[in-house]
Amino acid sequence: MSFPLTPPPPHLLPSSAAFTRRSLLLSTSLATITPPPPPPPDTTVTDRIFMDFSICPAYNKPDRTVSDTVATLCTEPFPIGRLVLGLYGHLVPTTVSNFKSMVNSYSYKNTLVHKVLPGQFFLAGRQGRRELGEVRPPADLPRNVEAVDPKAFRLAHSKGGVLSLCLSENDDEDDVKLDPNYRNVEFLITTGPGPCPELDGKNIVFGHVLEGLDVVTAISSLPTYKPGERIRQFNDFAEFLGDERAQNARSSWNRPLKTVFISDCGELRVTKPSLSPSLP
Repeated sequence: MSFPLTPPPPHLLPSSAAFTRRSLLLSTSLATITPPPPPPPDTTVTDRIFMDFSICPAYNKPDRTVSDTVATLCTEPFPIGRLVLGLYGHLVPTTVSNFKSMVNSYSYKNTLVHKVLPGQFFLAGRQGRRELGEVRPPADLPRNVEAVDPKAFRLAHSKGGVLSLCLSENDDEDDVKLDPNYRNVEFLITTGPGPCPELDGKNIVFGHVLEGLDVVTAISSLPTYKPGERIRQFNDFAEFLGDERAQNARSSWNRPLKTVFISDCGELRVTKPSLSPSLP
């Protein structure tokens, strides 16, 4: 006489089989749990500053003396306009604090916009000699540790009007960078109309233009010095030979043919900086 085969009850199964079943159920349930996405970067505008840009027609006059500076040469500038910049003090507090210190100490005042790359960005804040329209930061400016913090590089240069601390695009002279008290204060503003993805992850975005994009457009449309192909080839060969003059020559590339400078700057102290801006 035959009897039908029936599976044993679960409590009589071998421990290994029971363990395998529990592991399978546990792994399946864990696989369905996805971690929440990280919060977006805090781009609240905590501070507002202004910068006035002008053209100095007398900067390259033939009778200038060694004691002349932008301040003495550019007494009758042609104004381009004012930028109002909103800063992200919650996201990168040290970068914003240093930038404000540079503005409030007038360290950027009477310094040049030294490079313009149309359709990409323009550069200002190059360090060096004041008589050449270059920047001298305050001696007590703190070191910016955010330059080595990956969290400081999360924002993209996604459009025109993005304000960013120059790191990969910084062109300060090597002897300036070798100073133990060197502080990077060079900045760029993207000109648009498109993004600049080549800057992403290499420079710290710490604000954007709240008002004055027409000023950005006016600066980006200025003619610049562009070397011919033969000069570029000679420069590449000189660099290959280790000639330091190659780097010095490249510092004049993309320089605007009209002298653009920051004629004034300051902080706009308002109760709620994140609200829509208005010019004072």
